[in-house]
Amino acid sequence: MTKGRIHSIETMGTVDGPGIRYVVFTQGCPMRCIFCHNRDAWDPKAGKETSADELIQDIKQYLPFYKSSGGGVTATGGEPTLQADFVRELFSRAKNELGLNTAMDTSGFVDIEKAKDLLEVTDLVLLSIKHIDEIKHKEITGVSSNKVFAFMEYLREIDKPLWIRYVVIPGLTDGEEDVERLAEFLKDFPNIQTVDILPYHTMGVYKWQEMGLDYPLEGVPSPDKQSMKEVKDVFRRHGFKVNLD
Repeated sequence: MTKGRIHSIETMGTVDGPGIRYVVFTQGCPMRCIFCHNRDAWDPKAGKETSADELIQDIKQYLPFYKSSGGGVTATGGEPTLQADFVRELFSRAKNELGLNTAMDTSGFVDIEKAKDLLEVTDLVLLSIKHIDEIKHKEITGVSSNKVFAFMEYLREIDKPLWIRYVVIPGLTDGEEDVERLAEFLKDFPNIQTVDILPYHTMGVYKWQEMGLDYPLEGVPSPDKQSMKEVKDVFRRHGFKVNLD
C-alpha cells in the first residue's frame, strides 16, 4: 500500500475541475512562486502521512454529491507529481471502484517519465502557467519554464484534455504583450478545452507571516475588473473558451 503526505483535504471543491470534487492538497513543491498561497505546502516532509485507502474510504461518504454533479477527485498541492505513485493509486481506485472523474492540478514542472503512469489514470490536467517569458518565469517561480512547456508538448502528444490556469498579477503577468504572446502560443494546443483567468489574491499571506517569512509581493493589490476583462478579451479574440463565459 503506497502512502503519501498531504497538506489538507477539501470535500466540496467547485473550482478544481468539473462538478463537485474531493480535492487532495499534496505536500511538497519544486517551485518557489512569490505569490504562493500555500507556502506551507513546499516542504515534502511536512503534512500528514496517509494512504490511498484512507482517502477512498473518506470519499465514499460524499459519493452521491460527486456522482450527481459529474464531479470527482482532484489532486493538487504543492505538486502532486512529486508523489506520482501515491496519486496514481488514488486515481486508479477512484476511477475503477467509484467511477469518478480524476483531475490533476499541476505546475507542469515535472519529470515526464515519472508522470506517464499517473497520466494514464488522469482524465483531466489543470496546468497553471506562471509566465510565457523565460526571464519573468524565473523571477516569479525560481525555476526555468523549459520543463513546463516540454510537459505541455507531451500532453498534446497523448491528446490529454487540458485546462490552462493563468493568474493575473498587476505589474507582473498582466502586460499586454506578454498576454498576447501566451494566447498565441496556446493556439497550437488543440487539447486545451478552456482557459481560467484568475485574479491574484492575498488570502494566503498569513501563512507566510505565521512561518516568520516576508511576503515577496507585499503591497501588490488584486487586479481590478477592467484589467481582468482586458486579459480575458485577449484569449477570447484568439478563440479560447474563457472561464465564466
